[in-house]
Amino acid sequence: MKKLTTLILLGILIVNSAYSQEKIWNETPEQKKERLAWWTDARFGMFIHWGLYAQAARHEWVKNRERITTEEYQKYFEIFNPDLFDPADWAKKAKAAGMKYAVITSKHHEGFTMFDSKYTDYKVTNTPYSKDIIKEWVDAFRAEGLRIGFYYSLIDWHHPDYTIDSRHPQRVETKEEYDKLNKNRDMAVYREYMKNQVREILTSYGKIDILWLDFSFPGEFGKGRDDWGSVELIKMVRELQPGIIIDDRADLQDVDGGWDFMTPEQYKVDKWPEIDGKKIPWETCQTFSGSWGYYRDEYTWKDNKQLLGLLIESVSKGGNLLLNVGPTARGVFDERADVALEKMGEWMKFNSRSIYGCTQAPNEFEAPANSLLTYNPETNRLYIHLLDYPLQKLRLPGYKGKVKYAQFLHDASEIRISEPRQHNRGGDDHSTGDLDLSVPVAKPNVEIPVIELFLN
Repeated sequence: MKKLTTLILLGILIVNSAYSQEKIWNETPEQKKERLAWWTDARFGMFIHWGLYAQAARHEWVKNRERITTEEYQKYFEIFNPDLFDPADWAKKAKAAGMKYAVITSKHHEGFTMFDSKYTDYKVTNTPYSKDIIKEWVDAFRAEGLRIGFYYSLIDWHHPDYTIDSRHPQRVETKEEYDKLNKNRDMAVYREYMKNQVREILTSYGKIDILWLDFSFPGEFGKGRDDWGSVELIKMVRELQPGIIIDDRADLQDVDGGWDFMTPEQYKVDKWPEIDGKKIPWETCQTFSGSWGYYRDEYTWKDNKQLLGLLIESVSKGGNLLLNVGPTARGVFDERADVALEKMGEWMKFNSRSIYGCTQAPNEFEAPANSLLTYNPETNRLYIHLLDYPLQKLRLPGYKGKVKYAQFLHDASEIRISEPRQHNRGGDDHSTGDLDLSVPVAKPNVEIPVIELFLN
């Protein structure tokens, strides 16, 4: 019996030890909420994908898509010189669009670093441009009061020890072929290189607000947490920058402290994402068009209403929008991006109160037809975003007794509230708990008008 008890206790210790390894950061839910508070209040950020691929101007994955060798790709490195790069101009445009934070690619999958890394020669300071782009960018965006973040690719198609996998430009088909190609490659060497570079970007530019790692693809001929050394990597990140916010792409979704927010890419979620019945922080990353990097001949650009809809719908489900710009090889934004940012800024100038600090509306409020709701819990105000403008009356189902005042947000003009009138004409079913808002026949000159409700 004593022996059995000893074995049981030993088993418990082993289980507890294994469990403890799944927690890499000690923090209460309240502490995490406080750490993420600025981010959940901001709601809107700028993503910037920029690298050598801007010169090819046909997608940031051009090296992969066209299976370009490192030797062939070298021509872009040798001539990279964004002579028109003006980070102060970029920062002003982001701020004018209503964005509160920005994330830039410090290294994308191509392996080229936009900072002056001491661990590689494949860096921006060795190109004709010669300056540390990340430093210039950080200084400019901070000067405009924007929070800053770094994207860093776990993948690296240039490093000689990064093993060839199913996403590599030189990918093959069979295990035998992969084994042959990777015979002289060593992921342990690459892991150390990657860890050193992440340490560099987190210790060379002051306080960093966001780290956006990208990405894991576990499975046959793929890569996951063990390949990246994700546990040790994230431990280091949190020790170096305790206040930092980290995305969910290091393959540590089941590890406490391994990530902070979920990142649905290029799609809209059906509802606020949950894990074990608990709503989690999330941010959708989206592009203006079908590419992250500059793509000269790509024409599937979203219009202003679509872009605003992405922002509003994200907030209506408790999330953020990180909207991407792919600068040209000269260092300027595509003029189509400039126009899109300017139009979003025009709307945000008058309607940002329905975005900043807002979240999903309480369950007691049903969205009127063809609209989206957001809610500010601090001010107790509800915002109705009119995706399709109603004809004279907007029915608020079940709102009776809950609203004390209504106005358009863009000009603070009053909107009259009434109870639906009883009449014999058909087609006007309503409940005794409904309210009607009387809106002008002519739609205001606003892409998506917003009604602000002051709640009881």
